[in-house]
Amino acid sequence: MDFDIKIISINDKNFPRELRLIKTPPKVLYYSGRLPSENEICLAIVGSRIPSLYGRQVCSEIGSDVAMSSATIVSGLAKGIDSLAHECAVRINKRTIAVLGSGIDKESFYPKENLRLAQEMLNNDGLIISEYPPGYKSTRYSFPERNRIIAGLSKAVIVIEAKEKSGSLITANIAKLQKKKVFAVPNSIYSPNSRGCNELIKNGAKLVTCGNDIFESLKENDLPLIYKDDKKIGVKGDNDNERKLLEILEKSQSPLGIEKLIKLSKMSPADAISTITILEIKNKIIDIKDRNYSIK
Repeated sequence: MDFDIKIISINDKNFPRELRLIKTPPKVLYYSGRLPSENEICLAIVGSRIPSLYGRQVCSEIGSDVAMSSATIVSGLAKGIDSLAHECAVRINKRTIAVLGSGIDKESFYPKENLRLAQEMLNNDGLIISEYPPGYKSTRYSFPERNRIIAGLSKAVIVIEAKEKSGSLITANIAKLQKKKVFAVPNSIYSPNSRGCNELIKNGAKLVTCGNDIFESLKENDLPLIYKDDKKIGVKGDNDNERKLLEILEKSQSPLGIEKLIKLSKMSPADAISTITILEIKNKIIDIKDRNYSIK
């Protein structure tokens, strides 16, 4: 699998307009896919490379809200939250943009395990972009440098789980310097993965718990995003077993594993597993991690 790699200079009229405005714009960009249109509204979603179950669930929910709006998700295609954010868009055949800290050719692409996801993004009118030429291997310095491009392309940055010292905080701080909005998801003060987010909130980032928080805030800035009503629409099942499991998951405050679902539903293991499989196929529930399920 090889990407069709093109190159564009900052002097080209099609160079992304938002990137021209940042303090140190890249002189050239290497890319595969479609560049952002002039009126395209991009929102960055970034976070931990090793997210907790809570972080994965929040990313799935907020990422899905953003993906279903008129915004385009931008992230870094790294492991963890970045990949999950891109997957939220790919899952519903929506466009998403990845900014790499390496060359975008197959040999230097990082991380290698996301090559397939990158191809799926391109198949959905997405974009893979880098300021580094083909053959450039990522370094510890290239990731912080690429974060300014993630922030630069976006109208706002959403941080979902971040340690006290993380690349996500670099992206958020760059966004603040670029006069962009920064949103952060709160969590327990005892969670190392959330200390960065909690600190961002203390320092002025807007606390968000759902996509509507983001859309309402951006609406104040006259950004024409399509956003959902506050009323949560329940997911309906097509038979008694489906309705039973969906009702349990809808009432739960956290993802539930198969054993817990069997116990609460009082269904036989065979019926529960069969119903879970069908609900996944119907895209009504999602496996957050290790067969722990949540309402989609």
